[in-house]
Amino acid sequence: MKIITLCGSTKFKEQFEQANAFLTLQGNIVISLAFFEQSEGFEITEQQAERLGNLHFRKIDISDEIFVIDVNGYIGSSTKREIEYAQKKGKAIRYYSNGEISSNVFN
Repeated sequence: MKIITLCGSTKFKEQFEQANAFLTLQGNIVISLAFFEQSEGFEITEQQAERLGNLHFRKIDISDEIFVIDVNGYIGSSTKREIEYAQKKGKAIRYYSNGEISSNVFN
């Protein structure tokens, strides 16, 4: 059993839900986003966005790996920072990549 944090754009709520179910059914503990501001039309302030970003870094800290939701290869600036952070922390990184799972471990 691993602890896996999902990372990616909040545009991709459906893909987050699919990945969460897939990884959970494999016996993993999955940490996701609190909400999907882009998918659900939430408006947040710059300060709230910064706070959410820092919270996500803490989620990565307690995880064994991250799972990047990169629909059609899309990786935004926040997700890019999360990947770089995970790399620095020596976390395994896997990618959704249009429904196919690939892995890339930086240890």
